Amino acid sequence: MNIKIIFSIITILSIVSILFTGCTDKKGDGTEQTSEQAKEIYTCPMHPSVISDRPGACPVCHMDLVKKSTQTEASDAELSHLKAVSLSPTQRIIANVSTSTVERRDISKGVVAVGVVDVAEPLQAQVAARFRGRIEKLYANFTGKVVRKGEPLFELYSPDLVSAQQELILASNTIKNMKSSDANQQNLLNAIRDRLRIHFGLTENQITEIETSQKIKSSIAFHSPISGTVLAKNIQEGEYVDEGTVLYQLADLSNVWIYLDVYEKDIKDIQLNQSVKITSDAYPNEIFSGKVTFIDPSINPETRTIRVRTELKNPNGKLKPQMFVKASVIEVTKNALTIPSSAVIYTGKRNVVWIEIQTNVFEPRDVVLGATAGPLVEVLQGLSEGESVVTTGGYLIDSESQLKQTGAPTGHEGHQTETSKEKQAQTLDENEFKITVKYKYIPDVIHAKKGEKIKIAFYRDEDSKCTEEVVFPDFGIKKFLPPYKTTIIEITPKQAGEYRFHCGMDMLEGKVIVHE
Repeated sequence: MNIKIIFSIITILSIVSILFTGCTDKKGDGTEQTSEQAKEIYTCPMHPSVISDRPGACPVCHMDLVKKSTQTEASDAELSHLKAVSLSPTQRIIANVSTSTVERRDISKGVVAVGVVDVAEPLQAQVAARFRGRIEKLYANFTGKVVRKGEPLFELYSPDLVSAQQELILASNTIKNMKSSDANQQNLLNAIRDRLRIHFGLTENQITEIETSQKIKSSIAFHSPISGTVLAKNIQEGEYVDEGTVLYQLADLSNVWIYLDVYEKDIKDIQLNQSVKITSDAYPNEIFSGKVTFIDPSINPETRTIRVRTELKNPNGKLKPQMFVKASVIEVTKNALTIPSSAVIYTGKRNVVWIEIQTNVFEPRDVVLGATAGPLVEVLQGLSEGESVVTTGGYLIDSESQLKQTGAPTGHEGHQTETSKEKQAQTLDENEFKITVKYKYIPDVIHAKKGEKIKIAFYRDEDSKCTEEVVFPDFGIKKFLPPYKTTIIEITPKQAGEYRFHCGMDMLEGKVIVHE
């Protein structure tokens, strides 16, 4: 009986022990979870590499540390794998994040260029003196006069012309008085007519009038070869001119040429027969239309531009030669992949957009851009149709990514980090030292020997204001450090000891320890 009682007591104690242990374990798990939830991390907004488990000040810039945002929509492992940023619904509203869909559209893109109006070469003419003589009368007596084809321009007297008229009348009368036709006389008359027409420039009507009237004209009127405007008048009444003297410069301005200077980077977008829209300061509310008719085969080596010729109608004569104009060469691209231009973050060497891969989860994506058409930009590589891109709030997401993923290449820092690692992999010769400037000097202590010149290569792997200068007070050196570039500084310490160097704001410092 006693044995049964003892066995029952042992069994009860075992059950109580198991229950107590289970409760203790559950309590322990709850304590751990609470501890993890209560764990807070603080960082500097200006220097994300500074991390602390309690509030305080940044040792670099002395700004107050801020609590890092907690990620609620995705696990840390997922975000690390995707290089993504997760926002809570409240954060999304505060950051004013909005998205749009990547779509294919027909877009009209234009190359903007400046140009000069010029005369159309086929529509201009020079009037020159065919023989020596004196200007008796001017009909087109001022520059800018509009003349029609066949209108008289001037009258010219020449003794040679008078003699040629006499020969014509004599040969004509000889044939009339002959009882029978003579082939030789007829050939002579035809030769005289040809001479008056070809050499002296008389028209058929003028030659016929001289034969019919049997009168010699002391001066003969010469007519305009085209309809147009007098661009230049080089003669006066009573002036003697020699054979070949240019008397008038005429041009038909109903059609003009415009020469555009197109930059080298835009040549690929220029093709023959493309539509061109022309505007000018003289007529700001009027648009003239033309087309590309010729592209020069060579580039101007001084301006790095190519000359493009356009032709357009000018019926009212509004476009004047040598007038400056602005042109837009229009090209329509069919089915282009487009996004709003506000979605692109331009970092200098890369173009980044943020993609919403899940609800409130965003991933950076490098893109290659094409032409810009108003509020839209063409995407050549990096996106697919139907993806959602962030159109507003992208810069805030980019800032959030730097805080959440400190030390990892984010959308904005990817290229810089890669470049930094590549720079750090370089090996330097003896007495040459490499210091990377990124929130601090890495390394911040270098060793040298007294009397030996050392070369320090500062590579500034950031664009923070406080690290843009480095100062060596003992050597009187103050040097600007361009971002993402290497700057060489040479010093020769003549005494053993420690020589301090610091940033321009005296927030970062390093040492050169010189040994005997």
